[in-house]
Amino acid sequence: MDTERVARAISAAGGVGSLAQRIGITTQAISQWRRIPHMRVHDVAEATGIPLEELRPDLFRGVTVVRPEGEVVR
Repeated sequence: MDTERVARAISAAGGVGSLAQRIGITTQAISQWRRIPHMRVHDVAEATGIPLEELRPDLFRGVTVVRPEGEVVR
């Protein structure tokens, strides 16, 4: 299931190279992911438009995140 979330994020970004460039890491690093690392989940959400709770429901289910500019993400 987690590998499906990684694949969805890669697809939404336009490929592994595009996602890597958007979040500032190497394609090799992304290729090793079995799940999106907690330290990268915010970057991936911003780069792909996929909500945090869909990328890592184990961390964000039912959590409301308020970004600095006041935008609420559920």
